[in-house]
Amino acid sequence: MQTVPPTPKFVLEFTKMSGAGNDFIVIDNRFYLFTAEELSGFAARFCPRRTGVGADGLLGLSVAEGEDANYRMVYYNADGSLGTMCGNGARCLARFARDAGLAAEPLKFESDAGLYSASVPDDGSDVRLFVPAPEHFKRDLSLGAEFGQGELEAHYLWTGTEHIVVFVDDVDSVDIVTIGTQIRRDTTLTPNGANVNFVQVESGGHLRVRTFEKGVEAETLACGTGAIAASLVTAMTGKSSAHRFAVAMRGGTLFVGFEGSADDPTNLYLEGAASVIYRATLEL
Repeated sequence: MQTVPPTPKFVLEFTKMSGAGNDFIVIDNRFYLFTAEELSGFAARFCPRRTGVGADGLLGLSVAEGEDANYRMVYYNADGSLGTMCGNGARCLARFARDAGLAAEPLKFESDAGLYSASVPDDGSDVRLFVPAPEHFKRDLSLGAEFGQGELEAHYLWTGTEHIVVFVDDVDSVDIVTIGTQIRRDTTLTPNGANVNFVQVESGGHLRVRTFEKGVEAETLACGTGAIAASLVTAMTGKSSAHRFAVAMRGGTLFVGFEGSADDPTNLYLEGAASVIYRATLEL
């Protein structure tokens, strides 16, 4: 009786990266050409912490669709949902693209939130992401959920994805999971929901921020678009006159800077570490 050899498994190369503790599975999809459905499935399968690689999301380096960009960024949250933009993910993917041989400076890339650019130093120092002006600022939201914390000062800002900024006296005392979940799913934010940033304002342009991220459905160690939202809303509401903010998150410090007014900023950027943790393979 002839034995049928087993079908060989597909071996996928990936890189695990971190942007101030925000961690990602990164794939060079210029080679693999996985579909959107396949990438979404990989994110849901491999991002869980105990049964997979463990990550906040999955990044795909894809071929640009237009002539004005060096590549296209594709991002899926840990639950497999599409993410329009991830600031730390964008910085990590820019570092990955540079290491993969894309030499333009700055690197220009497409995303589902628009066209972005990033400056990636060859010496491995911090990656700076240049960000379009935010949109849809809504001051003093009236949220429908009951939080058990008294009246919350909450504001909305779109910085490539949806964000709520909640000012608190002490971020360490906030029940991030309970309150973050309630705000993230508040009926006033349907259908997309929002990430929720709890912001403690300190002197000299220093902020302490903790973020509950939709799609991860948990607190993450850092959030780039959240750091941008926290900084700009702090300036918009007159809590600081700074034009460069040091945003301390649990995974590290990010820097947000801009020129002009916070309501209509120019040369807006997000800056911080973007590091390779390891390179490995998966069997599909």
